[in-house]
Parts: sequence; structure tokens; C-alpha cells
Amino acid sequence: MDKFAGPKGSYHFLYPPTVPFDQRRIEVGCGHELYVEQCGNPDGLPVVVLHGGPGGGCSPAMRRYFDPKIYRIVLFDQRGCGKSTPHASIDANTTWDLIADIERIRNDLGIARWVVFGGSWGATLSLLYAQTHPERALHLVLRGVFLMTQAELDWFYGGGAGKFWPDLWEEFAGLIPPDERHNLIAAYHKRLFCGDYAQEVRFARMWTAWENALASVSSDGFGGESPADYARAFARLENHYFVNRGFLHPDGQILADMGRIAHIPGTIVQGRYDMICPPISAWALHRAWPGSRMRMVGRAGHALSEPGISAELVRATDAVAREIDACS
Repeated sequence: MDKFAGPKGSYHFLYPPTVPFDQRRIEVGCGHELYVEQCGNPDGLPVVVLHGGPGGGCSPAMRRYFDPKIYRIVLFDQRGCGKSTPHASIDANTTWDLIADIERIRNDLGIARWVVFGGSWGATLSLLYAQTHPERALHLVLRGVFLMTQAELDWFYGGGAGKFWPDLWEEFAGLIPPDERHNLIAAYHKRLFCGDYAQEVRFARMWTAWENALASVSSDGFGGESPADYARAFARLENHYFVNRGFLHPDGQILADMGRIAHIPGTIVQGRYDMICPPISAWALHRAWPGSRMRMVGRAGHALSEPGISAELVRATDAVAREIDACS
């Protein structure tokens, strides 16, 4: 197992890499086909992993936050990204389509109830899925909470985070003409869906680099240049969801509906210095959720891979397994 430094100088471990025991493609309608995989213990405690973005896709590293002897780990690429097809498509691609997809996967795999694990947009989707199907969620494990509110979008795309990273903000906003900078999400939308592949990739790489550069508390400000197809899918899907405000109404819908899942236990892991999803959202969620426990990680930002974040997530999944076993 890989060892990394955790909080207060302790050491924790990511679980070993695992190989899927099942890989399949599921048709969910309107031309969409999802890539789904399972690994770990086929008879174990089911957990579904909801990736971020929207448009980020899953990676093998996401399997490693769960004890493979205990958990039946289900990962899938949401519509339009990763190994799901059609790639970068926004047709029939809404929050409510994704929630229906999660239920379709659960039914196809014959799972009655499962743990729901998600970070960033995956945390948003986890909460909305649980609020829609509260009878299916055993426990929610959330990281880098994003509540899909206008205030959060304004922070990241309206200059809030740019006050801490003015040099990078100037690059991100500077790609847009001055008369359109009052609404950068709309301005990027115009270019990400212009029909010119080269231009779409150019703006997609800048959109992606802005987010990547701010993900880690130890960032040196370099967001890298993502592969063209990945950046285009990520940026187009994320922008599509943000233009439509996550297909939620009213603004603040998630907090307003927390009564639906007040009885479901949850663990919130949040980086103290998260520049993408500031801790105020995680704190508001915790205050509105009687069944939640909060783990604020010092010297950590947004990224799943940060040592302190990883340590708390492994602790959380281990604790959830023990608690569910004790109640069974």
C-alpha cells in the first residue's frame, strides 16, 4: 500500500490498486451509453463513486479509497465523458438524466442500497440523488462540497478566486473580449460550442487549466495543458451545466431540501483552503444536516489526491464499513 503523511504527523494508506471483476456498457437512452465497472468484493458492501466536473470521468485511483475485501466498488463515467459515449455530448444531458442513470445502474447490478461517495460535482450529485431516492442511500461520503448555487459560480467565474490568483485570472478572463467579461460562463459557452474544433479546444484548455491550477493548496499556479479530447469534454460539459445552473430551481435547492435526508448519516471532508469550492458551502451543509459529521482538513485545498484529504476519506470509508456492519 502507498503510505502518505496524514494530519498531525500520522500515517495512512491508500488501498492497493484493484482490477475490475466486471466491466460493461449500459444504454440509457437518447443515444447515450455508459461505461460501468465493478471491483473489490463482489459480495461486499456496495458503494457507488460519483466523479466530479461535470465531465471529469473516473480514474483507477478512485478505486483505492475503499478496502477491496469489504467493498463492492461501482464506478461509472457520466454522460458524455470518460469511456461513455457519445463523447463531449450535451444532448439529453442534465442532472436529472444522471440521477436516472444512477438508478438504472443500481437496478441492473441488483443492488438494494448502497453507500454514495462523491467529490466536488460528485458531492452535488450525491446529495441530489439521495434527496430523490432517500431509501437507496446508506451513507453519504462527500468531499469538496459544491451546492450548485449562483454564489459559488460567481466566486470561481466572477472574480472571487481571481483575487487570490490575479495573474491566472488575467489569463483566463483575458481570452475574452472586454465587453463580454461581465459573464465569463456565457462567453466561454459561445466559444466552446462554436463548431470550430480548434477554437473549442483552445478555450477548453484554458477553462480546464484555470480549474486545475487552483485545485491543490500546494499549487505553483501551473494548470498544465490537458489532452484535447479530455479538455473539450470536461469544459463543454461543465460549462453546459453551469449555464443551466445545474438544472436546479430555485437557487439553493439542495439546502432547502435537506429535510428529505435528515435521517441519512453522512461524512463531509473539506479542505480548509479550497479555492474552487470554499468551505462555507460545506459548513452550511453540515449545519443543515443533523446526521452529518464534518472533517475540516487544514493545509488542504480541493484535490482528491491531497494527503490530508485522502487520509480523511480512507478513515471515513473504513468507519462507514464498521458502522454498517455493527448495525447489520
